[in-house]
Amino acid sequence: MIVNLDGRFCTAEQARLPLQDSALLFGDSLFETIKVQNNKVLRIEAHLDRLALSASLLDFPRNHDEVRTNLLQTAERCPWPLARLRLTLTRGICNGLAVPPAQHARTIITAVSCSDPDDTQRKAGATCVFAPNRRVNPLSHLPQMKRGNYADCLYAARYAQSRGAREALFRTDEGHILEGATSNLFLIRDKTLITPAAGELVLAGVMRRQVLQAADTLGFTVRQQPIDMQTLFQADEAFLTNAIIEIMPIARLENFPLKLGPLALELLQAIRNGAAS
Repeated sequence: MIVNLDGRFCTAEQARLPLQDSALLFGDSLFETIKVQNNKVLRIEAHLDRLALSASLLDFPRNHDEVRTNLLQTAERCPWPLARLRLTLTRGICNGLAVPPAQHARTIITAVSCSDPDDTQRKAGATCVFAPNRRVNPLSHLPQMKRGNYADCLYAARYAQSRGAREALFRTDEGHILEGATSNLFLIRDKTLITPAAGELVLAGVMRRQVLQAADTLGFTVRQQPIDMQTLFQADEAFLTNAIIEIMPIARLENFPLKLGPLALELLQAIRNGAAS
């Protein structure tokens, strides 16, 4: 693991946070998970844009230029063809519930090796299950952020793992399917791309934005609307997206097989060829 703590590189053993740091006490942190390929930070501006939105909504201190520089310097040190960066911002030491001074803020970046799903895995598709819990937040803007308070997604993701599935999908009480614990959801039907609207309970994922841009370039009709079970099972294809796996077709949800087709992987290839910027 490579560790960059407040702009300085150290070993994982040397990295330390105070016991009163806001991230430890309250999960009061922001984070981004970012892919690095051959020392290049992929989609860095999209990640920084989302971080800026999150910081502004929560009055979270950050220095845009410093964060960008730290990401690039960390990526340069990666000895692996593919790596996963985890960028975490904390407010620093808290005194009770009071907001710490901005100068107490911390920036933590870690880098580890990662790997892409191979062609066989993508063509076979992923198995998904429904999350046993709900995606519920007290403020409508919170799902737009990647926050350290990740309990609902973590619980759902571990449930999926216990069932031998790649992903758990959240549903509303009305039966609308929202997103995965770590991914956004898309359907394709008759060259129409369908995905739930971001905002209330759906994260505006970085790869989600790339897919929407590429779909427009490739002539897809795009609809952002609620997805119910009938719509899902009638789809020509369904797939998951996030910054690390990029695009992964869904082959099965619970005990129900879903159709697999070529368009999801064609979208992925178009994005990699520069159809979306």
